[in-house]
Amino acid sequence: MALSAPDRKFLLCGKGFPLTTTRALDGILVLDLSQVYNGPYCTTLLAQLGAEIIKIEPFGGEPVRWRVLGEKQTAAFDLLNGGKKSLRLDLKQPRGKELFLKLAARADVVVENFSPGALDRLGLSYPVLAEANERIILASGRGYGPSSPHAQARAMDLTIQAVTGVMATTGSPDQPPTKAGPAVADFFGGTHLMGAITAALYQRTRTGRGQHVEVAMQDAVLPSLTSSIAGHLDSGGTLPERTGNRHGGLAVCPYNVYPAADGWVAILCMADKQWRSLCLLMDRPDLAEDPDLATPPARVAQMDHIDDVVGKWASGLGRDELVTRLQAAEVPCAPVLSLSDVLAGPLVGADGMLRPVTDASGTPSYVLGSPLRLADSAPVAPEPSHALGADAEDVLAQQLGLSGADVRKLREDKVV
Repeated sequence: MALSAPDRKFLLCGKGFPLTTTRALDGILVLDLSQVYNGPYCTTLLAQLGAEIIKIEPFGGEPVRWRVLGEKQTAAFDLLNGGKKSLRLDLKQPRGKELFLKLAARADVVVENFSPGALDRLGLSYPVLAEANERIILASGRGYGPSSPHAQARAMDLTIQAVTGVMATTGSPDQPPTKAGPAVADFFGGTHLMGAITAALYQRTRTGRGQHVEVAMQDAVLPSLTSSIAGHLDSGGTLPERTGNRHGGLAVCPYNVYPAADGWVAILCMADKQWRSLCLLMDRPDLAEDPDLATPPARVAQMDHIDDVVGKWASGLGRDELVTRLQAAEVPCAPVLSLSDVLAGPLVGADGMLRPVTDASGTPSYVLGSPLRLADSAPVAPEPSHALGADAEDVLAQQLGLSGADVRKLREDKVV
């Protein structure tokens, strides 16, 4: 079977097969219908691997574009949509649906995270897309899996944290269930969806066909609870669900955030060697030699005592000095940084995870960098997010051959 140019890029390059791409996903065209965080992060990862992303939004724009700032784009939208082409398209109009299906006939992937049944109601289900293009991959971000009793329920990061145990395991034992600070369900779901897409693209090189792939945020976030679930199972359900800053399964000690003289430091000892190093650093050889503290279970049994000893020692040192000493002793640790610290630190920069950019009007913003580093896939240069509908002429002319007059008429008819 002859392979298309995009599919050839997914084959392993052995003898006689020279590398022909600059980036892993060069030549892959993605239609991005997704909104908020889940789907947009998935397509951000695809874009950073070289895919061309056409972000298709309704006339008012997706919710995060204007969420809190009215007429000004939000920083959240900028972070997640750098460099994506913007096409405004009314999918409820017959002409809008027709244009979308024509684009789908040329695309490799469609990404959506609408509420259950929304794509079907638009008449754009997978069978419809596959009829237009048998090679199309429809990637759906969902809240719940198809066998879940909540499968048809609307889902957001908060609701998924609630039903998976994330909230039950976050916070202190004497406090109510607490939402995790980061939007873990949205971003874990988006990352897994990207993985499903790349797997389907590779499988297409063997079958010649696309498929419908789905990732439920509920499924994607549950593995991150491994420590808490294991602790619950191993203890027969006797351990507290919420352990504060201690290990989720209460299986490691020391494992906590301790007060320095001028801040906080996270310290843990996974191995006996690390524990002995910490004891010597604290000038407590007696603890290092104590047979009652020689094993992880033994230290866990005296967790309150150990936390008290480590906390009192740490509080006598400045945060940075404490971290320097611990790292020199090969004890795992890190300073607890504020968001201001993070934004002023090494994660921000041209090659960082937060990349400063400036649009054509001189307005500064940030876009996300890529956590994926492939030696043979050149990094994508950071680019600001595009204004709503800014690329209509470019997309419709390049992909569908429409003229400027055609696009103007579509604008007049409020299709684009």
